[in-house]
Amino acid sequence: MQLQSIEDIQQKHRHIYLSPHFDDAVLSCGGSIAMQTQINLQPLIITIFAAPPADGAALSAFAKQVQTSAGLGESGADAVARRREEDRAACEYIGADYLWLNYADAIYRGYDSGESLFGDINRNDLDLEETLAQVMLKIHELAPNAVIYAPLGVGHHVDHQLVTSAAARLINEKVNIKFYEDIPYVTKPNTLQTRQTELKISMEPEMNEVSFQLDYKLNATALYASQIAPLFKTEDVMRREITAYSKSIKPANAHIAIERFWAWDA
Repeated sequence: MQLQSIEDIQQKHRHIYLSPHFDDAVLSCGGSIAMQTQINLQPLIITIFAAPPADGAALSAFAKQVQTSAGLGESGADAVARRREEDRAACEYIGADYLWLNYADAIYRGYDSGESLFGDINRNDLDLEETLAQVMLKIHELAPNAVIYAPLGVGHHVDHQLVTSAAARLINEKVNIKFYEDIPYVTKPNTLQTRQTELKISMEPEMNEVSFQLDYKLNATALYASQIAPLFKTEDVMRREITAYSKSIKPANAHIAIERFWAWDA
């Protein structure tokens, strides 16, 4: 079910996933989400940067390049509409409620190159980090018993960094925050360790076995058709890489598929 606003969040939402972009929560946590729906829980995916660019705003050459490389054309409004439809299909397939927030993707906020998109957060976005922290606190107030899942920021995409930093502010408020490993970035060697070192915070791992839910995750991921080529080149590669990574987390039991989450060790 699609929620229309934050005010629609209910206490039945005991597992709430903060997804910077339309595909991130399913890519990284789709097995856990499928498991929760299968045992009659009602997970909620909240996509943060889900808004189209402002009416009449001129897109940068880089934004157009990102869109066209994904087969989304040069219209920002059309591109976001297409990605929303993909998200709707994926969330409904996997059984999650979903909500789209009204913040624009980094490519519409002045990040105009690949280097800037995976670099430092622009000074203009520092207020946005504070705003997102307040949004997350409101989510916690509406569903105080919920676990809130946020990206760890592996790969250093600025939108992921912003959500990580905003979520980290809530730890002192005793909010139950768990951080997930950002796929596809975490599948690259040493990226997880690099990010954990960068954060300079001790974390404890928590693991969910998702062996029986892995196909649901892969099938839901495939519904984000525009993102397959930019992220993986082909659907077959996507399925192989996600499967291989999930089975590498506990190499002594290579037949077991795992999704790993991290809790700040206070």
